[in-house]
Amino acid sequence: MSRQNYLFTSESVSEGHPDKVCDRISDAILDAFLAEDPYARVACETFATTDRVVIGGEVRGPASVIQRVEDIARECVKDIGYEQEGFHWANLKVNSYLHAQSSDIAQGVDAGVDKDEGAGDQGIMFGYATTETPELMPAPVHYAHAILRRLAEVRKDGTEPLLGPDAKSQLSVRYEGGKPVAVSSVVLSTQHASENESSEDIQNIVTPYILEMVPEGWITPETEWHVNPTGKFVIGGPDGDAGLTGRKIIVDTYGGAAPHGGGAFSGKDPTKVDRSAAYAARYLAKNIVAAGMAERCTLQLSYAIGVSKPLSIYADLHGTGQLHESEVEKAVEKVMDLTPRGIREHLGLNKPIYQRTSAYGHFGRAPEADGGFSWEKTDLIEALKAAV
Repeated sequence: MSRQNYLFTSESVSEGHPDKVCDRISDAILDAFLAEDPYARVACETFATTDRVVIGGEVRGPASVIQRVEDIARECVKDIGYEQEGFHWANLKVNSYLHAQSSDIAQGVDAGVDKDEGAGDQGIMFGYATTETPELMPAPVHYAHAILRRLAEVRKDGTEPLLGPDAKSQLSVRYEGGKPVAVSSVVLSTQHASENESSEDIQNIVTPYILEMVPEGWITPETEWHVNPTGKFVIGGPDGDAGLTGRKIIVDTYGGAAPHGGGAFSGKDPTKVDRSAAYAARYLAKNIVAAGMAERCTLQLSYAIGVSKPLSIYADLHGTGQLHESEVEKAVEKVMDLTPRGIREHLGLNKPIYQRTSAYGHFGRAPEADGGFSWEKTDLIEALKAAV
């Protein structure tokens, strides 16, 4: 029997965190390619440090996008809000080393061994859903994201001009009877404008927004607070710590509440199952929970490079299921084509919808009218029920 009373902790990082700056640039370049060619191939990595951004990777798409890479990178940094000495959007040196996609990889994807488009790589991908929040996400990571997203809003609209772009949050949530009931500790470190602001000053600024985003009653007199615990956080972003695409895979997914296959998302077009199959797994797990088949669901998919169909489908309902896992696994195969092409077509992934995913989590977001976050829809409920 699983534990019912415990503490669980998850963290989030803001759009101005060095690694997230890199994720943003990589996904913005991907979007630029897909906007001109929905079938472009992109595997784009970004590195950032003091006043420098380095971009590399393999692409197949319009040359005009490659010519705009520097402008794309600057626009991302500008929108995030970096205009500081050591990392300013106008002063960056941007180096691009994008080159053609490997023909060996291309042949496996273009014509898989089973005569359909093959997976872009081998690997395992996980999806997860739980009834802990209305968004069917684990509570600790969901509210850690919400806090930083709100702080970014009030920073950008001028309400809180003392806040800087770089920030991290961490929530330890207390569970009773298997349900989240309170926050035992809040950790928040946020960049600020000058050395004159103390930890207490920053805590006074951020506290109302934290209370706004966390469920009422979860912050109690017993909650421990650690806001800017080192006392000063003026030098932030890639000037303070180098950034790299793909280093925040747990932040991007379920905050450690579920397994992770190890593949990062940002900068990868949807032929890469690291990304598209992870989205499909979340979509299926969320619909399984939304259909009332379980209170929790972990779904694993696995692929081989050049092979279109998944090698395995595994479901774990964590003892909360209304039916056996094997029935869920069979139903999943019936309701969705899980080949790379099938996933892309079902979820509409060949669109410039990825830059918006690069911060505050790829999951638990509302589906958008233009197809963004399509994997968060719960439109498979009836099909799943009919399939079991």
